[in-house]
Amino acid sequence: MKSKVIAGIVILIMILSGANMLYAQSKNTDSAWKESYKNIIRYNLSGPIVFGFGNYIIFGYERIVNPRQSFSINVGGVAFPKSAFISIDSFSLDKDTRNKGVNMSFDYRFYLQHENKYNIPHGAYAGPYISYNHFNRTNDWTFQQGSMEQKPVTTTTKFNIFTIGAELGYQFVFWKRLAIDLVLVGPGISVYQLKTKIEGDLTEEQKANLHSAVLQVTTQKFPGMNYVFADKEFDANGVLRTTSFGFRYMIHIGFMF
Repeated sequence: MKSKVIAGIVILIMILSGANMLYAQSKNTDSAWKESYKNIIRYNLSGPIVFGFGNYIIFGYERIVNPRQSFSINVGGVAFPKSAFISIDSFSLDKDTRNKGVNMSFDYRFYLQHENKYNIPHGAYAGPYISYNHFNRTNDWTFQQGSMEQKPVTTTTKFNIFTIGAELGYQFVFWKRLAIDLVLVGPGISVYQLKTKIEGDLTEEQKANLHSAVLQVTTQKFPGMNYVFADKEFDANGVLRTTSFGFRYMIHIGFMF
């Protein structure tokens, strides 16, 4: 994890230091906007930096609609970060047999003309966003209590996060084509739903203990989830649902055309 954080810091330093290499651009005008590139295709770097490049592959598209505004769409595949070995309440996690998911988001950006001295999309922006994350994971467990015979148990977990919020960010443009986009602040309200199906010969008490283990696995690698799910429990149907604070932070690298 430390190496990933260091890599993220290095990228930020490179972005900020490279600002001095930008070509000079004039204040936004309608004529300058008509002659500029209006499309950006990009790749999300923040997810891979935090969770690993094998877990997040998200691409995006931004379209400039007028001299002051744009919208963007991001879609890709995501997966739970790989879990470390866990042993809790007589259950031990053996392996992941399925691990997949999807991420989708949309935002509308208002570039702050009084704060920007460059042509859009270079500069500060603010606007609303909507995001949706779905994770689907199947785990094999082994249950053994004392001298009892080991029992195989399987859990299928579906984790959904739906967020509505507002963001503040800054986008750099290097050499007229290379775009580095930073979503710096993105508070929001999120609806979290964690649903687990258990397959195995267990008592209700043992199932409750396994639900606790599943929750531990889920929150192990996701920043802030320990706070979101604090004092929350699965209901009789194996569903845990709550509404809480959400957030968004991203680093994109893109190409303008």
